[in-house]
Amino acid sequence: MTHDRSPSSAISSCLDEPSPSSQKGGTLIAAEVQDLATHQARLCDPDGYRPPNCPRCGARVHVHEFRSRRVHNDEVAEVVIKVFRCADRAECRAVWRVLPGFLARWLQRCWRVIEEALEHPASSPVPERTCRRWRARLASSARRVVAAMATAAGTAWSALAVTVGLEGRRGDLVTVYRKRWTPGPGWCLAELAETIHRLCPGLRLV
Repeated sequence: MTHDRSPSSAISSCLDEPSPSSQKGGTLIAAEVQDLATHQARLCDPDGYRPPNCPRCGARVHVHEFRSRRVHNDEVAEVVIKVFRCADRAECRAVWRVLPGFLARWLQRCWRVIEEALEHPASSPVPERTCRRWRARLASSARRVVAAMATAAGTAWSALAVTVGLEGRRGDLVTVYRKRWTPGPGWCLAELAETIHRLCPGLRLV
């Protein structure tokens, strides 16, 4: 059997080329929700996670359903998330999932667990094979991420893009971000990943 792509190109495809969705809408990240208690309080509030309007067409949105996300290596086995649907069903019909900021979108883990595993692998419950995969992703090219940040002209993100450069890697973004913004323990990856997703939905840090 032959393979058309090298491991590095496969990683780039995974992080830079999101799979197209058959459903209009997407994922929104509530970056300010940093712990489970705050998340549960938001769930109990009918408007706790409700976007002010549909990001696609501007119409109101209504609660559509609740979904469960599995979470590994943390104090909970799953996290319930709210899903909203655009009220303009005839024209828009977009569906929006809202994730709390502490939950990694693609990795079924909390960002705190991921960051601790990368910094202290010997004491982490995360399998070494998984940590190697994350390290390989952080070692991959950040060209598309840097390009997306550069379009935010006149902002701290464009300055970050200039510092890292088009030849930089995702790990370089993390290093520079940590030095400039000094995020709280366990929050560097979460904050940076949310920013990348907001600037260019679908792009991934890890």
